[in-house]
Amino acid sequence: MNRKRSKKAYFLITLMVLLLCFMGNISLGSVHIPLGQTFQSLIGQPLENQSFSYIIWSYRLPKALTAILVGSGLSVSGLLMQTLFRNPLAGPFVLGISSGASLGAAILIMGSGLVTGLYLGHLGPDLALALAASLGSFLVLFAVLGVAAKIKDTMALLIIGLMFGSITSALVSVLSFFSTSEQLQRFVFWSYGSLGNLGWGQLSLLFFITVLGMLISMLSLKSLNAFLLGESYAQSMGVDLKRTKYMIIMATGLLAGGITAFAGPIAFIGLAVPHVGRQLFQTTDHKIVLPAVALCGAIVMLICDGIAQMPGSASVLPINAVTSIFGAPVVIWLLVKQQKIIF
Repeated sequence: MNRKRSKKAYFLITLMVLLLCFMGNISLGSVHIPLGQTFQSLIGQPLENQSFSYIIWSYRLPKALTAILVGSGLSVSGLLMQTLFRNPLAGPFVLGISSGASLGAAILIMGSGLVTGLYLGHLGPDLALALAASLGSFLVLFAVLGVAAKIKDTMALLIIGLMFGSITSALVSVLSFFSTSEQLQRFVFWSYGSLGNLGWGQLSLLFFITVLGMLISMLSLKSLNAFLLGESYAQSMGVDLKRTKYMIIMATGLLAGGITAFAGPIAFIGLAVPHVGRQLFQTTDHKIVLPAVALCGAIVMLICDGIAQMPGSASVLPINAVTSIFGAPVVIWLLVKQQKIIF
């Protein structure tokens, strides 16, 4: 009973930290907005300074919500991959899904003569880029699912996913070689990752994809716990291995592929945050770890975005660099302090 109470206390504290980080993220930026006025605007009360309200609702609130979706989605997808492959170094992109998204974006940016039709109609450049990256990630996802139907060895699936990633990365390199400097620069900027380019319409699509991926993950909670002790044990417990693998791969594809399409490839979060969640909550039970990891991922992403925003300056650092530079030492400290990996 005490252990259950302590877990509830941890969740309550984590939720409070998330709320504080959310409010702080919206308040910080090139223009400082007091926390009181931020809260006042979010609950629908008018502000004397109308520019504050415009900045919050048009720029900072969508960016903060994007950070929550990106952080939680990548963290959960990393947890799924680490559990499926029973490998603490596995991340959400080991199946080549991120590389597929990069290939889709590269074809649109650096081989746009082949796909100019994507710009027709009402599609703008940003939405066309997200669509192209989504198509690339899902093509790789379907290829991985097709391979998963033919092989039983999970480690072979991991290797095949890495090979898909190598193939798509090679194609991106070929496109880069023949591209102009302007095209290459645009692709490089996309590869840095960004949370501030989404409007409310794109944010709604990302929300739908992330929630769908989370729901599929939650349907696999019992099977994920069984996978921790190996596939033979899971099968003896009545787990349908083939169906469970499909669900895990599909959830990872939706989360990692959708997020990469809309926010670009973002490093560190999916690999490291699952370890942070396990260390903080001291458990491997996915009924606790999965929501804990989602909350921790959202907090880490909000903090990293706040640092990238460089409060008081108009400059914005690449979010990819911030997540690695400021996040990796925290994980190293946690692991050294605990002396072991809970897995």
